[in-house]
Amino acid sequence: MTQPVNASPNPAPKPVASAVSPQIRQVGTETAAQPQLTTEQMARAKGDDTVARLHEAGKPTATAPRTRKAQLRLTRLDPWSVMKTALLLSVAFGIVTWVAVFIVWSAIGAAGVFDNLNRTVNEVLGTTSAEPFRIEEYISTGKVMGFTTLLAVADVFIITALATLGSFLYNIAATLLGGLEVTLASED
Repeated sequence: MTQPVNASPNPAPKPVASAVSPQIRQVGTETAAQPQLTTEQMARAKGDDTVARLHEAGKPTATAPRTRKAQLRLTRLDPWSVMKTALLLSVAFGIVTWVAVFIVWSAIGAAGVFDNLNRTVNEVLGTTSAEPFRIEEYISTGKVMGFTTLLAVADVFIITALATLGSFLYNIAATLLGGLEVTLASED
């Protein structure tokens, strides 16, 4: 058999595109487009034969979903992340506290509790002076809401500081003891 003059006996093999490579790949300075892969071909290339078996069978089979479990260990908490999260949650807690106190205080006032309390104190003390006892002079809505605001702001600082300190302490304990073990499950 005769060979052409310029041909070598063993021509260089052409690069073969893998089934999981991107749609267009770089070969030297030229680009070569790959053909579109079917779902079955991609599944076989990834080693997942479930889709391939379903495609071959022609209809889906009724199998129970498998549960995958992973055991993870929480070894470090980022103090900056904990501080930001604790700050946000404590601000939300402060707002909820303020609104709850306002609603409860308004409901108590609307129910007539203060009027009944004033009448009871006047009867017990038996004051006949021109000025009757009024609890609103001592415990008014403005004073209660001011105290609630002060308490909510203090809680924001205290909760944020304690959570951040807790993350530092957890990191030290996790270094010594290994951290918390968590088991996560996922159904396929």
